Amino acid sequence: MARIKTGVTAHHRHKKVLDLTKGHRGSNHKLYKRASESMLHSLRYSTIHRKDLKADMRRLWIVRINAACRKNDMSYSQFMDGLKKSGIELNRKMLADMAVRDPEAFAALVKQVA
Repeated sequence: MARIKTGVTAHHRHKKVLDLTKGHRGSNHKLYKRASESMLHSLRYSTIHRKDLKADMRRLWIVRINAACRKNDMSYSQFMDGLKKSGIELNRKMLADMAVRDPEAFAALVKQVA
């Protein structure tokens, strides 16, 4: 049986890893073994940070809603409780957008909840 060398396949595999690590510092984008480790770390970080971004955005929305509520003499928790009790189903993203772009409408919403 003939011996099969993996030269072309290995070359493609190495190039794929080295392309993914373009922009990494030092030998982390030049040497295959170091680049492979760097790639695994970077892919893991990207997954974690993609999840963190969702929590960061929610935190930002809550801060914006709270600031707008305080301008209208109400706390965030009272406002959210009032929304639930009055059956108004607006998510935090929409509420934060309303608080920033249309303060009059947000003030009307606060009065309706109070």
